[in-house]
Amino acid sequence: MYGNEKAVGSTILKYLSSKDNTSGLKREDIHYTTKLANNSSYDVARKSIKQSVEQCGLGYIDLFLLHSPYGGKTARLASWKAVEDAIADGEVKIGGVSNYGVKHLQELMASEPRVLPAVNQIEVHPFNTRTEITSYCQKHDIVVEAYAPLVRAWRMKHPIIASLSNKYSCTPAQLLVRWSLQHGYVPLPKSVTKSRIVENGEVSAFEIDADDMIQMDGLDEYLLTDWDPVDAD
Repeated sequence: MYGNEKAVGSTILKYLSSKDNTSGLKREDIHYTTKLANNSSYDVARKSIKQSVEQCGLGYIDLFLLHSPYGGKTARLASWKAVEDAIADGEVKIGGVSNYGVKHLQELMASEPRVLPAVNQIEVHPFNTRTEITSYCQKHDIVVEAYAPLVRAWRMKHPIIASLSNKYSCTPAQLLVRWSLQHGYVPLPKSVTKSRIVENGEVSAFEIDADDMIQMDGLDEYLLTDWDPVDAD
């Protein structure tokens, strides 16, 4: 849906076959995710998935997500059926959703799907904790993928973030990534700088104390850095 499936897939294959692949990584060691842009009919969704597989050139998609709940109940459930069939046909390994609120997850569960959603990718960070959604997901063994976990750098200088970063001798970004991990989420931090990408992953040397986690949870202001489809009809 982002118009980069061919470029990403070819880059992955190029790396795997290059001398730079000193670890001997194979296709099965790579976790490739893509999405359905819009929910509509079963046929449109099924065709889109097949095109995504063809475009990436990787043979299959590890995780395929419905990008949002927009389109209405009929379209959502039809699109999910297309994901189920793609899994059955070996085109997709894992199916999930994105930006789904509790009511959308309940709707999907009530339809008695053959395959349950394994992932819900939503905006989550201390300034928008989305406790109702995350609690529901964890209760039903749905992995929460947290996008915008760094709040798009809008709150890096917040007094509590700055103070705790100093306490744990880490960067504000590392603190925010660690917060997500300790809640059991899979954070998806973004950066265009290689050194920061590496740095954001170096969070195993410290653990945020329980009291400090509670303090960070208390920063919730329902801050949105992007769209908010979780209440869509």
